[in-house]
Amino acid sequence: MTAVLFACLTAVVFGLLSVAARIGLRAGSSAEVGSLITSLTALVVTLVAAAASLPSGRDLRPSELWPFLLAGALAPGLSQLFFYQAVRDIGASRTSVIVGVAPLIAVAIALVALDEPARPALLVAALLIVAGSIALGLEPELPIGFQRAGVLFALISTALFATRDDLLRWLVTGTKAPPLPAAAVAMAGGALTLTGFLLARRRLSLPELRVGLPRFLLPGLLFGASYVLLFEAYYRGRVTVVSPLVATESLFGVVFAALLLRRSELVGRHVALGALLVVAGGALIGATR
Repeated sequence: MTAVLFACLTAVVFGLLSVAARIGLRAGSSAEVGSLITSLTALVVTLVAAAASLPSGRDLRPSELWPFLLAGALAPGLSQLFFYQAVRDIGASRTSVIVGVAPLIAVAIALVALDEPARPALLVAALLIVAGSIALGLEPELPIGFQRAGVLFALISTALFATRDDLLRWLVTGTKAPPLPAAAVAMAGGALTLTGFLLARRRLSLPELRVGLPRFLLPGLLFGASYVLLFEAYYRGRVTVVSPLVATESLFGVVFAALLLRRSELVGRHVALGALLVVAGGALIGATR
């Protein structure tokens, strides 16, 4: 039950994160700057949480922690960049619905790579998730500035999130490293990957970082909290339990977008129906575990 609680809290926080990121991007900052500031702020949050969680005298072995750098390179590393580009191009609510497809990808990988048990209900869940995606695509009214490339960015981000989930679960089943230090190392891996990528593309500007810091401080705090909660969940539960529950962030993202962004997001019936179908599919996956 503890894994379920942490997974549900992750979903709520991550749903709010997508809306906070959208607000920051509307202020004029670039997706690259927003994703980096968010990751660096989240790194501070996870480091503080890790330091507070360690009992006195507990020694951490680098050999236990370095594999989490790889998980962090996938997400929040590159995935965060694509996620922010998606939020910029198609909005918080639509990005949240697409990211809700992650359980289907994560479970498919887990069935093959982690030898987790399969259930016939997975087919029904897959159909529900696909139907939700179709409903989202049939939305007749699109927000101003909508760019279809954002759908691709959201799908790439989703695939990276799902792969990270399976890698993370595989790592935690064979390690003695505590969850919060592992989360901090993964976040450090993500921040380093993102920084290196942006430096290589010459997309970093100190003046732009200073301007963007207050805009993305809240998303960073939310992202750090969501990552701490996510690691606590995966240390206690399987991918096929945790991932579908985390994917209910689709519904929370749509609700928060409708409440806080109102008309700028144009959250219509198709978006709401898509979120409900995707969440129903994720819930069905979780119920069969």
